[in-house]
Amino acid sequence: MSDNSELIQSEFLPSEIVTNILVRLPIKSIIICTCVSKAWKSLIQNPTFISTHLRSSHDKNLLFFNLCLENQKEFYALHNEDDEPDFTQHTSFDYPFLVPDPDAIFRVVGTCNGLLLCLSNNLIKGTSRLCLWNPSIRKLVNLPLTNFSSDACIGFGFDPRTSDYKVVGVVKLMERLDLWVYSLSTGEWRMLRAGLAPIFALCHREPHAFINGALHWVASRGTDNFILVFDLGDEDFHEILPPEPIGHTEMMSAFVSVYKDSIALLQKDFKGFLHIWVMKEYGVVSSWIKVLSLTISNQSYIFDSEDIPRVIGFRRNGEVVLKLDGGKLVSQDPETEEIKDLRIIGYKNTFVDPYVESLVLLDKAANKVVTY
Repeated sequence: MSDNSELIQSEFLPSEIVTNILVRLPIKSIIICTCVSKAWKSLIQNPTFISTHLRSSHDKNLLFFNLCLENQKEFYALHNEDDEPDFTQHTSFDYPFLVPDPDAIFRVVGTCNGLLLCLSNNLIKGTSRLCLWNPSIRKLVNLPLTNFSSDACIGFGFDPRTSDYKVVGVVKLMERLDLWVYSLSTGEWRMLRAGLAPIFALCHREPHAFINGALHWVASRGTDNFILVFDLGDEDFHEILPPEPIGHTEMMSAFVSVYKDSIALLQKDFKGFLHIWVMKEYGVVSSWIKVLSLTISNQSYIFDSEDIPRVIGFRRNGEVVLKLDGGKLVSQDPETEEIKDLRIIGYKNTFVDPYVESLVLLDKAANKVVTY
């Protein structure tokens, strides 16, 4: 059968069968399939297909790492989490901007459904640049410029109610807080109504945690400390109390992370110990339990990039990923304390996050995205 005949036959296959075939292909092959015919391109770029592909991708366990070459150039790698003990590299990619700003500090703020939220701070000009980047399909969306200062607290996640991706910026100005929300569907920032944001303090240097449709940060109000939760659907705040033994001062050197389907609190004390608490049942304060304590070389109670070992994230199975002396990365089971060598060398800014390859942004109009 000629190529033209095969193409004609494929056009008459039920869309359900074509969809079931395409979602099983590697993501690069799916992109190539958009060139097969107008019908296939329309199918693949349809939001329904993109959502179907995303659901199927959650079965492929990948971990995202930001790493550094010997020439100090940062790059990004995906590793197969289930491939033990080899932990093979699935793919790698470079900095997304064609002309990096030499005066800017670039970092990945978070990941969600294959998207990376990237922040570039120009410390000389005092400007910030944000973009949503899907490295799997080589597309990014530059967010409208903001007047966020370098100490703005940024969060990023997916609102399942509206099927929309949102970026949240919390900016403290004198005695008030400005709360801004960017929506990928509208492409615009908007300020939430006055009085919605309670007065609190956030540590912008520590990461946020996105789980169950909400963003989480460690926060304080006077002498009260808590985990601040911002629901992306309701666009409202609520609070989760920390483990009872942790006092006010100790919470000032803590941050929150995603742990399985819940959250973990990582807290450094004055004696040079790092304590890891996990909330076994999300939202239930009585389910906090301390699972691991580690001795840290740096005696400062403030988290530092030079801490050894330094927690850089969690794997899906709950193992904590640690950076050891010399940059060696290992994972440790908090319950059995078994340590596994990941055979990866990190650097001072390395972090890890579970990752799924996706087609998110593929349905955006050409004038709304940058393809590189």
